[in-house]
Amino acid sequence: MCEEVKSDPDLRDIHVMMLTANGQVGDREIGLSKGADEYLTKPFSVAELSARVKALFRRVDAMSSSSGETSGPEELGELDTEGLRIDPARRRVFVWEQEVELTAREFDLLWHFASHRGRVFSRAQLLDAVWGYNHEGYEHTVNTHMNRLRNKLDAVISYHQAGQLLQTVWGVGYKFNSQGLANKVMSA
Repeated sequence: MCEEVKSDPDLRDIHVMMLTANGQVGDREIGLSKGADEYLTKPFSVAELSARVKALFRRVDAMSSSSGETSGPEELGELDTEGLRIDPARRRVFVWEQEVELTAREFDLLWHFASHRGRVFSRAQLLDAVWGYNHEGYEHTVNTHMNRLRNKLDAVISYHQAGQLLQTVWGVGYKFNSQGLANKVMSA
């Protein structure tokens, strides 16, 4: 159900918290890979549930308000670089004019990278910037969302090229490299 909600363009901005008895690491990975923004396992206290809901609201508020180095994506113009076009007002992404459907979190992650081209971000920095300060989730959440984002870009470009666009910097984190698409265009 989460995957269906997250894949519907009209529901992109819906945030999902899974409350479940499935607490194994693999279960969490599956829940997050299907689009959950938060994953809480039973048993939990009402205080923990309340704290996580408040944290989710803080992250939503942080994404919708301008902060730090850049304004929120909706306040800025389109980003158009080397075959990638991001329309922040409509929260749409195009690679060589073919639309790539992204969830709200995937869009925010790609926007963050594209707004800071070439800069390397650790998983903790990405959690702070995209999920919001004081995110109580796991750094592995970033890996899961990066894999999903690359897979969606893969529908338009090869996985190798998606890996070049969103590069893993081993032992550090990830960075955006707009030349990843430029190289594809030049070699085509």
